[in-house]
Amino acid sequence: MLHTTTHGDAGSAVVFCHGLFGQGRNFTQHAKSLAADHRVLLVDIPNHGRSAWTERWDFVAAADEVAELLDPATPVTLVGHSLGGKIAMVLALRHPELVQRLCVVDVSPVPYAHGEEFAGYMDAMLALDLSALQRREDADAALVEAVPNPVVRGFLLQNLRRDGDGWSWQFNLALLRRDLETLSGWPGDELAGLPPYDGRVLWIAGERSNYITEEYASVMEGYFPRTRRVTIKDAGHWVHSEQPEVFIEVLRRFTR
Repeated sequence: MLHTTTHGDAGSAVVFCHGLFGQGRNFTQHAKSLAADHRVLLVDIPNHGRSAWTERWDFVAAADEVAELLDPATPVTLVGHSLGGKIAMVLALRHPELVQRLCVVDVSPVPYAHGEEFAGYMDAMLALDLSALQRREDADAALVEAVPNPVVRGFLLQNLRRDGDGWSWQFNLALLRRDLETLSGWPGDELAGLPPYDGRVLWIAGERSNYITEEYASVMEGYFPRTRRVTIKDAGHWVHSEQPEVFIEVLRRFTR
C-alpha cells in the first residue's frame, strides 16, 4: 500500500513521484505553491517513506501500484524525479488514459552505469551500527567520509527514524542496495510493443547533470514524441531543490 499526502482541494490533479532515497514530503513546498489552483498528491513510492516494502524492485509493479491511485475519469499531470521519473514514464506508457500530461525531471528512459556513487552511500548506511547511536548527529558524523556533502547527508538521514529507544531506516535500504542494478536500469523489454505515449511531455534537465544528454534524446522521443526539453541553469540532479522557484514556475506554466 502506498502512502500519500494531499494539498489543495480544487482544480486539476498534479501527482508527484520522488526519487531514490526520497519521500513524498520532499515536494511539500512545491505542492503548497500549486495548491491554490490544483489538487496535489504526493506519493511515497514503494520501499520508501511510509509506503509498504516489497520483496524485489520491479518498475512495472511500482508503476501499476501508483496507477491504482488514479482515475481515468480525471487524468492527472504526473511529475516524476529520477527513480520516480522512470516510474512515471512506465505508468504513462502502460496507462495513458490516466495521464493528461507528463513531466519527467532529470532522468531518461535508459539504463545508467553511474550507480557507484549511490552504492557507496548505501554501503555506508548499511555499515552504521544503529544500536550504538545516541543521537542523529552521531550518524551524520559517521557518514562524513562516505558522504562528504552535508546537503546529501541530510537528505539521506531524513530516512533515519526513532524506533522505540533505538533507530531504524524508514526505507527498505537492504533491498534497494541489493537491487541497485535493476533500479539503475530501464524495463525496455517489458514495455516492448506498447505504443508511444501521445500526451504532452515536459523533460526537465539540470544544467550540471548528466542524466539527460543529447544521446538520450532519440530514445526519449521514441517513447514520448511530444517531448519539450527545458534545462534549468545552475542546477544538478536535484533540480527541484537546487532551483525551486524556477522549477515551480516552469511546472506551473506546464500545468495551465
